[in-house]
Amino acid sequence: MKRWPVAVLLPLLMSGGPVPAQEPPPAQRVAAVPDEIVARPVTLRSGIGQAHDAVSTTSAQAQALYDQGLAYLHSHVWIEAARSFNQALRLDSSLAMGHLGMTVAYAELHDRVKARAALDRARALASTASEHDRRHIEARALQMAAEDDPAEPSALAAYRNALDAALATHPADVELWLLRGIAQAPSPADRGQGSVATSIGFFEQALSLASGSAAAHHYLAHAYENVGDAALALEHGAAYAAAAPVIPHAQHLHGHVLRRAGRIDDALRAFESADRLERAYFEAEKIPPQHDWHYEHNLDLLGASYRYLGRMREAEAALKRGFDVPSSLLVQLLDKREWPAFLVSRGRTEEAEAAARVLIADASPLVRAAGHVAAGQAMLAAGRTQAAAGEAAAAVRELGGAPRGAALVAPALEALQGELFLRTGQREKGRAMLDEVARRVREERDPENWARALFMLEAIAKAARDAGDWDFAGFAARQMLAHDPGAGSTHYALGLVAEHNGDVRTAQAEFALVEKYWANADPDLPELRALQGKGR
Repeated sequence: MKRWPVAVLLPLLMSGGPVPAQEPPPAQRVAAVPDEIVARPVTLRSGIGQAHDAVSTTSAQAQALYDQGLAYLHSHVWIEAARSFNQALRLDSSLAMGHLGMTVAYAELHDRVKARAALDRARALASTASEHDRRHIEARALQMAAEDDPAEPSALAAYRNALDAALATHPADVELWLLRGIAQAPSPADRGQGSVATSIGFFEQALSLASGSAAAHHYLAHAYENVGDAALALEHGAAYAAAAPVIPHAQHLHGHVLRRAGRIDDALRAFESADRLERAYFEAEKIPPQHDWHYEHNLDLLGASYRYLGRMREAEAALKRGFDVPSSLLVQLLDKREWPAFLVSRGRTEEAEAAARVLIADASPLVRAAGHVAAGQAMLAAGRTQAAAGEAAAAVRELGGAPRGAALVAPALEALQGELFLRTGQREKGRAMLDEVARRVREERDPENWARALFMLEAIAKAARDAGDWDFAGFAARQMLAHDPGAGSTHYALGLVAEHNGDVRTAQAEFALVEKYWANADPDLPELRALQGKGR
């Protein structure tokens, strides 16, 4: 059989090292939210979680709006945080901490120029502010310096030291304890999602000072999720969702931890709740969805949850909605590859290739690489091996222009290459590559990637079956079982292997589990219809 000249992802390409999990990927795309939206007046809201930090103002209303901005910052609702701080500044133009809050909101809304201008205004007002406010301003200035130079460890150390010094003077300052816990993450730009084991003590101290703090529960849920403690992540995720019932991210994060705990039906309801809240917010406030980073993020896991349960029509609707939203961040653009991957899994290869071409047309070499991989997967599924090999080679060439980001695309590219080797008579090379991909994706701690790992393992199992390598198909199915024994797709893969091997009893037992776990799946789901054809 002919061997196609497929380029292998060489270690040299990865010489820059993988992008740290919490460090923004290179060449981040920016699209600042229009000033008109950020400047819109806002009233006091309820259901967003309580936050309070006494700042230098004589206006009780300005204080309340500043606290509202803090609450929104802690839930990553950047637009409403900015609106709240701006409203506080309308009431008290000398509120230095209002400008300081805007430094975070502007930074997360992709406008570093305005973030720095806001810092300058906060510093200019610091002389008339309290010592508490000056401590916060000094610490934020050091954090922004570290964000501008993330490769310099001394910059992050200086920020941490400033927080420690401030806490020595203000040991009851809840906000300082929260900031200090977040600062334990390796990236100075982290906002709590990358919290690590050493963050936990700081967040617990904040919670002891402010019982019921939505922010503390939020960050503790992330921290425990990141260290693999599902029980405590679930406890704090539930508390966060209860404390901030109208915050989409609070419901979404609860879904994260429910999903990891194996409570997929409850997780789905949480993601659906987040989606309803977001769409109601867009309608009420007349804000385009592309300005809210969280909308696409939630749709990814909503679609994945429907897919997991065999509810493919609903999965299709959610994933297509996410694919169609104009994206401003590179990581969101890369996540759009889940749509063509879903289409491939359903045998819709022409549509998958068309979706991949949208990614290939992007300005970013990383997104183009992901698009070539997606196109290659569609072509392989359609039996176009030579064309798929060309797409794999094109992906490698694109990654040569973005070596630091190669780790974001490498697993899917290596899976494509491994399948190509299986299909072109290089079975051992293909097995070795796919074995390594399976090992790496199963090690993922990031919640989204952990959930997606099952679908990649499922694709590997199907690729092995299509290539006639049933021994490796069995290996991949067992990897699925180890990763998630409650998935219908896991037992479908195991049942097909047992059936091929003539093990009728095992096949029947596995197919019975498929029917159990996909009890609420689409009634016309092809996998279930195939079981009917097997006499079930």
